[in-house]
Amino acid sequence: MANGKEMKELFCRYEGNPILTPEMWPVQYPWPLAAVFNPGATKLNDEVLLLVRTESREGYSSLTIAKSADGKTNWKISERPTLLADRNSGEEFFGLEDPRITWIEERKEYIIVYVSFRVGMAGWVPSISLISTKDFISFERLVGPRLIPPNKDAALFPRTIRGRYALIHRPFIDGRADIWVSFSPNLRDWGADQVLIPAQKEGWDSDRVGIGPPPIETEEGWITFYHGVEKTISGRVYRVGVALLDLETLEIIRRSPVWIFGPKEDYEMRENNGGVVFPCGNVVNEKTDEIFMYYGAADKTVGLSIASLKEILNFLKSC
Repeated sequence: MANGKEMKELFCRYEGNPILTPEMWPVQYPWPLAAVFNPGATKLNDEVLLLVRTESREGYSSLTIAKSADGKTNWKISERPTLLADRNSGEEFFGLEDPRITWIEERKEYIIVYVSFRVGMAGWVPSISLISTKDFISFERLVGPRLIPPNKDAALFPRTIRGRYALIHRPFIDGRADIWVSFSPNLRDWGADQVLIPAQKEGWDSDRVGIGPPPIETEEGWITFYHGVEKTISGRVYRVGVALLDLETLEIIRRSPVWIFGPKEDYEMRENNGGVVFPCGNVVNEKTDEIFMYYGAADKTVGLSIASLKEILNFLKSC
């Protein structure tokens, strides 16, 4: 319910969900997998490319490519991990998690932002790393941004804002878990940190918030999906909300007071971490007015949900 009226569902689950499961991975893959989830997404050579978090039965994660012509079926999955933790770059054995992929037109390359683990004062702490690529065959690690640790849930805006790159991230500070943004002239040195979307004082996104896929630019502003977490008697529930940010100041123009996508199907409720939908990747088709949102379901499999870009904007205008 929203404002006393029945709320229309903005996202429709693909009937073939879950679209990727551990059982679908090639037999040649070097180790058995416990889960495949939280994929970054982009278009490459007329295909949808997902960079999937693949978790071994030991609990360590790597990132693996899966491709599909229609973004729904007939996935071609790499027989080996695409990206592993690199100890020479300071990344420790826990692995790489939850990638977001952004095409940066000004650089003519993709930037992958992901969670890695580094040695900190309290042991291993999650931090943010960046990798650039033009073809998803060769990769270059960028110097890790000097952001407040521990830190997760990071994504880049697809263009510079007032001449600077803008990176969304989620540090834990004084017991709070808000969405922040930091700025850089070169993707290496970051500063001017500020809160972008704070957790609410109560309700569905009161425990913590974190960015979903990279923001989508429209004439009205940046459509920004994020996950919100609520503590319940049975545990934390992860749902999806949306905000509209100003194109230049990044101030919140509109913010959904309600969640717009939440767990309800068996594959979202019963697996490794029931009650979780966790989107990391979007693919937008402006010709068909469709947003394909790829999400992790219960930290076990990959789901696909589809929405209308126009309907999302109309909903935000009503908030």
